[in-house]
Amino acid sequence: MDDDWCSMPLTASRPPRDVGPQRRVVRESWDRASRHRLDPDGLPRLELPEDDLEDRRRDHPLAPALPVVRRLLVDDVSGSGLLVAIGDEHGRLLWVEGDHTARRRAEDMLFVAGAGWSEARVGTSAPGTALVLDRGVQIRGDEHWNHRVRAWSCTAVPVHDPVDGHLIGVIDITGDERAAGSLTLPLVTATVAAVEAHLALLGFAAVGHAPARTSRHPVRPGPDSPAGLTTLGRDEAVPTVGDGRIALGARHSEIMALLAHRPAGYTAHELADAVYGDVDAVSTLRPEMVRLRHVVEALDPTLVPLSRPYRLPRPVTLDLDTLVGLVDRGAHRAAVRAGT
Repeated sequence: MDDDWCSMPLTASRPPRDVGPQRRVVRESWDRASRHRLDPDGLPRLELPEDDLEDRRRDHPLAPALPVVRRLLVDDVSGSGLLVAIGDEHGRLLWVEGDHTARRRAEDMLFVAGAGWSEARVGTSAPGTALVLDRGVQIRGDEHWNHRVRAWSCTAVPVHDPVDGHLIGVIDITGDERAAGSLTLPLVTATVAAVEAHLALLGFAAVGHAPARTSRHPVRPGPDSPAGLTTLGRDEAVPTVGDGRIALGARHSEIMALLAHRPAGYTAHELADAVYGDVDAVSTLRPEMVRLRHVVEALDPTLVPLSRPYRLPRPVTLDLDTLVGLVDRGAHRAAVRAGT
């Protein structure tokens, strides 16, 4: 647990100072750094030269979600002394944005795009340790292994592919003590949930077909019953109307999420492009829509998608939109509850 403290001696090489009791997450990370014989005064390496960095940015699965991170985090830290970094699954920083003065200061410790900040390279830091543990981590000041980083604090949360769950990167806030404050971890956690849902919504991961499953005892809702669509933390979207609900197959989940996210709807070519990545896949889309209509009709005929354009006949509350709205309003704890 992060809040467990211990004062066991370190082995092998270590920073030449007595740090006293430490949180267990920090002590165990320092032990790993010691075993790697990392120099506590060393600098990270620039692992991605400019051309390689641009290629990695363009091809990385988090690239489509960059506007989400900017909207939820970067736009709020301008002039605050805080930085927002996005790294890949190897701990290499791909984007470092935020306060201009803080960015210049961070260059002194090579906290810049292209630098390697894995735990195996620089020891204890929020981005690297979060990737090792595969969970959110906060590191404060002197808890860093590297002496050059001890004027900073940071919070980082790993990001996973929304389809198969494998690790694809990390999102980090770095700065003064506020970067590891009590509200920062919930904020970054909510942002990661929004990013993962956004990637699923856009269909950037390959999505297979799965048969829809209906409730054993479907409940017929009334025409005024509120409609919603649950997508966060699930492989299959669950549309609900009143007390009635069904579980959709993967492709139908993607289509319903797209329609709920854009009430004005899509032309056939737009929806084909969003779902299949091919504007000419209309002939594939049409029979899929017929199947989806039959599935949704079993839940509530008033929710059956319409055509010309493809759209939902009435408002459907998408949990992703609810999450983003909560983060925008600063309701970070509520956002975390909504995203988990």
